[in-house]
Amino acid sequence: MKDLAVRLAALDADAGAALRVIAYFDSLTETRAGLQAIVRGAAVLAGCAARLDDHGRRVHVRVDAEGNAAPAPESVDALWMRTLLVPDGSAVLALERTGEPGPVEAMILERAAGAARAVLDRTRGRAPAADPALVELAVDASAPSDVRDQAVHQLNLAVAGVRAVALPTGPALLPPGVVPSWARAGIGPAVVPAELPASYAAARVALRFAADGTPEDPGPTVVRHDELGALAVLADLPAGADVPDLHRLEHATTAAPWALSTLYAYADAASLRAAATALRLHHSTLQDRITQAAHLLGWPITTPAGRLRLQVALTLRRLRRHP
Repeated sequence: MKDLAVRLAALDADAGAALRVIAYFDSLTETRAGLQAIVRGAAVLAGCAARLDDHGRRVHVRVDAEGNAAPAPESVDALWMRTLLVPDGSAVLALERTGEPGPVEAMILERAAGAARAVLDRTRGRAPAADPALVELAVDASAPSDVRDQAVHQLNLAVAGVRAVALPTGPALLPPGVVPSWARAGIGPAVVPAELPASYAAARVALRFAADGTPEDPGPTVVRHDELGALAVLADLPAGADVPDLHRLEHATTAAPWALSTLYAYADAASLRAAATALRLHHSTLQDRITQAAHLLGWPITTPAGRLRLQVALTLRRLRRHP
């Protein structure tokens, strides 16, 4: 293969380079290389940073042009060269370079995506496909119990530990041991199949706490009801309830376009330095932003009480966006 690539390069540089790309990723696949090695190969071969973002599985890998692991930038450029790893677009491999991919770049994306897809399916798994109509029956509290039992039997779910999942498009099921692969989802508690309606009801609550994961709606895209705890009661707040802190939050985000992402990163991070790293800002710059944001909000956010108030306001904002 190497000799053939050299010969082709003498005749057609792109053809020779494309053949080397094929050989490179075939070698990674044969040796069962991990995602870091695959993304590193894409970055080095393309001569620019490369990244893999799988929001459903919460996998994010980014490597710079020199082959070094690098923090992901705050946002993704829609014009970057990219290819989807799954049809719904929740997992993407991208080269951080704008424009139409050339023959070599297209080959890098294709072969790297194939290798990454194999690793993700092998190591993270996917929920088996199920008949949507049967899933709807299994989680429908109004359906007769014998009808639900029959649906469960046809779905081969005669085991404890299955979870109902609420997606924007409808219900799904998550068997034990399977890692979720959905982009935005709420996951109910693990139950015996007969209790799936209750699990689904909880999953629908959790879905309201799940964000789109965009700059306009930052936050976790997959939320488990088990992990909400007392926060779940916030979902019971009447939709029309007047919450002054929400008005103040909207005022701040309108006045400063950076405010929403900054406030979320600060509220979610363990420390100011961790938040600065997530935002790719110097900590002093972040400190200045926090001071300005607090002024726009009208309450201090560096105290424990003020930070909790901010976290609740951000959560309520997400619940209002996803009624």
